[in-house]
Amino acid sequence: MADTTNCTHCVVCDCPALPRVTFDQAVIDLMESIALQESALSHILCAESQKMKTAMGMEELDLCKLLEVNDSATNMVHAVANLEMMLKDKLEFISNNLYYPSTGESGSATSAQE
Repeated sequence: MADTTNCTHCVVCDCPALPRVTFDQAVIDLMESIALQESALSHILCAESQKMKTAMGMEELDLCKLLEVNDSATNMVHAVANLEMMLKDKLEFISNNLYYPSTGESGSATSAQE
């Protein structure tokens, strides 16, 4: 369990106290959340692919229905692309402002706070 000492409990909205984490752990958590979001977006794109394959396999598919499926997939791909840009910006922010690779031989990373 994470250490919650010295955490302020929000009295106004009765929110639970947040756990205390190190700066390095916070950076790792941010990068992990980006990776999880990337994984979710890949699953969404895979589902769109499956939807297109299913539509193409339908016997009663007319041009109007095919165009509807195509428009839906196009809209989803555009939405995913926009989210990818936001994730790229988050990752660039982390790498430019919060994380600096170690120059020593120990192989450990140093944070911007050190």
